[in-house]
Amino acid sequence: MPGLRVGVQLTGLRLPFKEALHAAARMGADAIEIDARYEIKPSDLVGTALRQVRKLLEDLNLRVAAVRYPTRRGYECEDELERRIEGTKQAMKMAHDLGANVVVNQVGAIPESTDDPSFQLMRTVLSDLGAYSHRVGAFLGCETGAEPLSRLAMLLDSLPDGCLGITLNPGNLLVNGFDLENLQAIAKHVMLVHAKDGVKDKARGRGTEVPLGRGMAEFPEIVAILEEFHFPGYFVVERDNAQNPLEEIAIAVQFLKNI
Repeated sequence: MPGLRVGVQLTGLRLPFKEALHAAARMGADAIEIDARYEIKPSDLVGTALRQVRKLLEDLNLRVAAVRYPTRRGYECEDELERRIEGTKQAMKMAHDLGANVVVNQVGAIPESTDDPSFQLMRTVLSDLGAYSHRVGAFLGCETGAEPLSRLAMLLDSLPDGCLGITLNPGNLLVNGFDLENLQAIAKHVMLVHAKDGVKDKARGRGTEVPLGRGMAEFPEIVAILEEFHFPGYFVVERDNAQNPLEEIAIAVQFLKNI
């Protein structure tokens, strides 16, 4: 891997959209991640608005690494499920229009048994989203963290090939008490990495997010494993609780560039 392609989550900068784009460019980021619920909605990014965003990105030499579409409930929950499915599809179309091929969301609580009715519902929904992905050219990248990687691997094995990708988030895994010991098993499915770090806290039962490079996520090792599987995507800096977002995210971008 000649050099990591590094992106920035715009929401983490806590700036208006255009200011955040300029800040990401000054940091030396190659790309950005846009939130399709709280930043720019797909319904607002059409016609002239879409052309303006594309032009601004071109002027700043930035690409769109991914579009984030966070939902309150997962795809195993029947409550307002059709609305979530339609919203996800709109986010996929938005991602494609911006030149990205990943939409980030957590899929929900993955049951431990494939016989669980909610597992079967999740499988049906993700298969439908996967079929739509192949038509539109942008895929759902399930964000890790809410379950061990082994359970996510079980879900992937139950789906048609190329139906679902993974957004690897080492920090989320550590904060929730999991580790990356099964990374090899799911590495071929990784489409995007959320570069977030953390430390475990067995006493509290929940870990803590820390600045990139100061936690238990061994990013040089993660990069090496993904390189074995010819990982083509971006490492997008995610900082949820930064005291000084601009400074801390800029340092994180350089940390990744130096690997």
